[in-house]
Formats: sequence, C-alpha cells, structure tokens
Amino acid sequence: MSLAPLHIAGERLMLDPAGALVWPARRLLVVADLHLEKGSHFAARGRFVPPYDSAETLERLRLLLRRHRPERLLFLGDSFHDGQGAARLAPTIAQGFALMVSGLALTWLLGNHDPAPPRDLPGEAAEALVDGPFTFRHIPGARPAKGAEIAGHLHPKAAMPTRAGFVTRPCFVTDIRRVLLPAFGAYTGGLEVSDPAIAGLFPRGGRAFLLGTGRLFSFPLAPGARQASAAAPSDGDRAALRLLP
Repeated sequence: MSLAPLHIAGERLMLDPAGALVWPARRLLVVADLHLEKGSHFAARGRFVPPYDSAETLERLRLLLRRHRPERLLFLGDSFHDGQGAARLAPTIAQGFALMVSGLALTWLLGNHDPAPPRDLPGEAAEALVDGPFTFRHIPGARPAKGAEIAGHLHPKAAMPTRAGFVTRPCFVTDIRRVLLPAFGAYTGGLEVSDPAIAGLFPRGGRAFLLGTGRLFSFPLAPGARQASAAAPSDGDRAALRLLP
C-alpha cells in the first residue's frame, strides 16, 4: 500500500488509496460520506438493491484501522444515508462496529443526510471540528477556513487516460488551502471534478489523487471551471449525486 504525502498548512498529511486521510502527528484517521444503510433506505421506497453496503463499508474501515492504528477517528458527515439509518443497522453489525472503535476517540460530524448524532453508538457529535490549522466540516465553505479546510459532501471523481481508455475513479482534490475527500461508502455516487460545484472551490487550480488498487494516481487540475476531466459531467452523473445531496 502506497500512501501519498500532502504538506498543507505546515502539517504533513497522508492520503490512503482506500479513500481516507491520515494525520500522523495527531494519530487521526478521517473518512467522509459513508452513507451507511443506503441500501435499506432505498428498499423501503421500493428500490431494491443488495443489502450489504453497511457491512462492506465497515469492513473496509476495519482494514484501515488495522493498517494505521489511529487513536482518533473522525467521520466528516453523511455517515448514515438518513436520520434513521443507525437504528436500521443489524444488531450484529452495530455490535461489531462498537467493538471495532473501542478505545478510539470517535467524532461524528453532522451532515445534511444525518443532521442528528446516531443513537446507541459510541462517539461524540459536532457540527465542525477545529484542530491546529485545520477546520474539518461536512460541506466545504465558499472560502477556505483560516488555515486550511478538510471537507467531504461532494463525492469527487475524475478520469484519466490509460491504454484501455479512460478510467473514472473517486478522488481527493486539494490545493494549498483545502482538501476534499472522496466518498467512502460502498453505494455512493460521484461528481466530476470539472463540475462548477467542485471546480469553483479551486479557482487557482489544484491536484487530483485518483484512488487505485494500492496506490494513488495524481495529476494537476487547471484553474476554476476550466479544469478538465475526461468529459463534462453527464446528466446521469448529476442525477446520481442528487440522490446524495
């Protein structure tokens, strides 16, 4: 597993190809947009999908915790797909989660999908978290916070050319003042980095780090809305993200 170092606001962060951010100096692991129980949310509305998203997402998280051995774990909001998602967790999954995070300082940032903290699960909840030079929040601000901002919400994805054609993957997006995390959940869509909702956050350009198997693939992004991915976002891409506003 090859992590990508990122130096921002005088601190050294590490980007994990699984879609997590690590702050070694604080023994902190950060993930965004798990959207747990999205499958059961859709099933209750007649859209039947395999009900395995929570188990798969939390298994990926377990591997990250074993890899990095953090002391602190931070969820950047939309950890559940709706306000009742925590109550729908299967008891065995909820118990396994509690055991997995035992001994960790766990913080749930509140998102637009989960504006209240989950009941009967460990951890503390907050709207945002300020630690050192970083402001952690769910929805990125129109302007970066003083110091630097680390956020989620937009599920960024980008494409890069390969010998077999363009490959689209979730990605980190960053510049000297902001880090936007990819969605970590198993059933999450994505928004192209060329979309104004993302491009407008990086008016001077930035860098994308595409998630790969065991490594990240990095390339520069042009300033503002002129930055290019493989193609402009399709109506289908936008529709998919609207399911996860």
